This record gives sequence, structure tokens and C-alpha cells, in this order.
Amino acid sequence: MFAEERYRQISSLVSADGRVTVAGLSSRFGITKETVRRDLALLENDGVLRRVHGGAVAGSGATTNEPSLTSRSAQRSPEKRRIAEAALALTPVTGAVVLDAGSTTGALADLLVEEGRTGLSVITHSVPIAALISGAGLSVELVGGRVRALTSAAVGSSTVTHFSRLRADIAFIGANGLAAGFGLSTPDVDEAAVKTALVRSARRVVLLADSSKFDEETLTSFAYLEDIDALITDRAPRGPLAEALTDADVEVIVA
Repeated sequence: MFAEERYRQISSLVSADGRVTVAGLSSRFGITKETVRRDLALLENDGVLRRVHGGAVAGSGATTNEPSLTSRSAQRSPEKRRIAEAALALTPVTGAVVLDAGSTTGALADLLVEEGRTGLSVITHSVPIAALISGAGLSVELVGGRVRALTSAAVGSSTVTHFSRLRADIAFIGANGLAAGFGLSTPDVDEAAVKTALVRSARRVVLLADSSKFDEETLTSFAYLEDIDALITDRAPRGPLAEALTDADVEVIVA
């Protein structure tokens, strides 16, 4: 079993039972207690649960839970790679592209480096993405600001102002939640302000979001469905979300 699948199962167990024990998880997954404790520490950092003596209990404040970039990068990697490959097909050979901070946009940055897109100018507020692209000798503009440790992304008024003055060819953005009525959302208000500016910074806006984000509402909405042109995901949305995307004339691309 992959670690990310184990994380999901532990999260489900905590949600359903309210509590898990180190011994029980060790026996259930056939792993050492030390590995269980590391898993619980990571999930506690993500706000999924709270560690107690001998195990963990359910956390609180689900709408403000925000996994770290390191944690997100280790989850749903195959799906994110497919989404990034579909996004690469929409990326112009030349021109200006805005990349939001995040693990899926980071996967797209990896592909841009692999392709050697020397005619493309990438604009981002993500420190890891800027370092990756710059290190490969490609053109990148890092938009500055206060860097959040959790996401390694610049935020603040200067970041928002910079993006508000841009009009790139295309912007690839991420979200923590995607819901029919609430739109695109993220737990942090400073990140939300930057994402709103990102949405307005390009002629075409493409959301990169795997299906785990469907029907999720986190603390702050930063865009409506009508504000995006396309969604690239790993599974077709269903129910009210699918209907809302159709009504908003959003192109859905399943990778």
C-alpha cells in the first residue's frame, strides 16, 4: 500500500470512529509503530487529527485545514502527473504563463523543464517553482512578498498588486476546494487574495484540480466557476458540480 493511500484510510478511520490507536493502526497496515507515529505527525500537521497518548483523535476546523506543500506533493502523484500533461498541451510555445503555487502546478513546471520551453516566460509567486525553472536555465519571474512557510508561496499586498498589473496569455491555478455554489476556495485569506489576482491576470484561466477537491468548501472563496475557462482533472465531476460547470461554460478536460 502506498503511503498516500494509508493517509487517506487513517483520515477516514479518524473521521468515522473519532479515535485511532498506534497499536491498532500498526496491526491493520502491517507497519511498525514508529511508522504509524510518523504518519500521525504528518496528518496532525495537516490538521486532519490531533495526537494523544497512544494514538490520535479527530481534529477540528475542517474548513481551515491546510496540508503543507510537502504533504500534498506526496499525494495522488499519478493523477497530478496526468493533469500536468494535459495542461502542458494547452501551454503556448512562446508568450507569458502564470503558474500558481501548488503541487499540481509544480508538476506542470517539471514538464516545462523537461520540454525545455525556452521561448516561454513563466511568472510565479512560488519559490520552489521559480527555483526549478531558473535552475534549468528557462525564463522565470518570481513575484515577491511575504513567503508562507506552509506553502512556500509569496503573499501580501505587493504580491496582489504585481499580479493585478499583468495580462498573461494563460494562468494555471490550483484550489483546495471546488464546489457548485461556493466556487474555488482555499483556507488562507492571504493566499485567497493572491489567487483572486491570479485569476484576473490572464486572458485564459485553467484550474488544475484532482477529484479529491470536488464538492469541498474551505474557508475563503477566491473565484466563481464563471471566472475560469477550463478545469483539468482526473475524473469527470458529477451531480450539482457537473451541472454548475456546464452552466458556467467551463470546459472540463479529464486526464
